[in-house]
Amino acid sequence: MIRATQVLGQGRWHDTPADSVVLDFDDRHRRRIAMTGTRGLEFLLDLENAVALRGGDALVLDDGRLIEVVAAPEPLIEIRGTDPQHLVRLGWHLGNRHLPTQITARALRIRRDHVIEEMLKGLGARLIEIDAPFDPEGGAYAEAASAQDRGHQGHAQQGHGGHNHIHDEHCGHDHGHAPAHDHGH
Repeated sequence: MIRATQVLGQGRWHDTPADSVVLDFDDRHRRRIAMTGTRGLEFLLDLENAVALRGGDALVLDDGRLIEVVAAPEPLIEIRGTDPQHLVRLGWHLGNRHLPTQITARALRIRRDHVIEEMLKGLGARLIEIDAPFDPEGGAYAEAASAQDRGHQGHAQQGHGGHNHIHDEHCGHDHGHAPAHDHGH
């Protein structure tokens, strides 16, 4: 089976792709998995390390052809604040809970979660249910990789006391917590 062993980041490729794969946020965090493109091309994603793929990235096949990564629409909540300071405060509360969060020009986006939605309403946020591609922030070091080494990043998503977030060697905290690890939420 033909393999994809390299990732080219958004805007770092210009050739017409041979096929595309439409993946939600969870399915874009992979290292090795058999995939079938929307036009039927079968291949093995076979990266050295797990990588957080983003919509607009390209997977490079052994023969040089490209497979475009398309972020699938997902059920999300768009969070609006009363002003920029309020929106920053809402973002702080989401970050404190290590929730994957997408930042747009006027709003924040998260996956639907009734508990978090109630918290946000209590903080005065306006919530809008939408279906859209989810492309949350990757963290302080996610963009440090170049197009050539993107397939060799050390990101992995790990469960952590009931919540998930991206870990790598630069994430800034110890990974040896007890299972009861808690951030006060």
